[in-house]
Amino acid sequence: MTRKKKNGVFTVFYHAFVLTFAIVMIYPLLWMVLSSFKPTNTIFATATTLLPENPTLANYTHGWQGISNTGFAVFFKNTLLVCIINTFGTTISCILVGYSFARLKYKLRNFLFAIVLLTMMLPGEILMIPQYLWYNNLGWINTYLPLTVPGFFAVSGFFVYQIKTFIEKIPHELDDAARIDGCTYYGILIRIILPLIKPAITTVVIFSFLNTWNNYMGALLYLRKTEKYTVSLALKLFCDPISQSDYGAMFAMSTLSLLPIFFIFITMQRYMTQGIATSGLKS
Repeated sequence: MTRKKKNGVFTVFYHAFVLTFAIVMIYPLLWMVLSSFKPTNTIFATATTLLPENPTLANYTHGWQGISNTGFAVFFKNTLLVCIINTFGTTISCILVGYSFARLKYKLRNFLFAIVLLTMMLPGEILMIPQYLWYNNLGWINTYLPLTVPGFFAVSGFFVYQIKTFIEKIPHELDDAARIDGCTYYGILIRIILPLIKPAITTVVIFSFLNTWNNYMGALLYLRKTEKYTVSLALKLFCDPISQSDYGAMFAMSTLSLLPIFFIFITMQRYMTQGIATSGLKS
């Protein structure tokens, strides 16, 4: 067999493997979406059949009505509010902290950055009890403060590290030129740094929004009233271990909850793959 034929056979097997793996990975999601159009009492009876025989929108209608006289639109509004506030706070705070580690010189800078990196290795489950006790003493339980306020203090070490790494790629000559023109540290950040780290900022915004949107444990710990629930927590209301569970409505609302995430990725994914055009100068 010639080298060209071997490469052709390898290419065929490679694409067949990747396609099979992709189908296996996407099948559960596809099954959930298509099952949302099946009557609830036939979902598991026809689990081996992917396409619904008698498609219906009853699950979407019933699911949108919500639980306990609270429409599902309220849960979407709550989640969107928490996501916007937390994403804004996380982005601003991580930019400021990352900029300070990358450009400013002060005592214990490396030590503080090492502590930030160590927080990435600390499991979140360890902090649940002390955080809950702290927020309970502050009277923040059953409010959105525990889900939003920490974002304004750059608690995400990964985002700080990412912003710092991007800023360090920018030549210092640009800072020096801006400083000669009279820019302060804040002026350099706003006029020079921010336009050049748009891919990093976009990545922080996307993943911060995604993490907040899917934050089930935080909502479970701190929210008590149904009308304050987020989407991730409200979905479990359709599963009742005592009485009959409405899986059709749960699948329908789960499908709708994926739409904002897909929209963000479709509209902003190109920024995540962009490089930073800083090859004109060398530091």
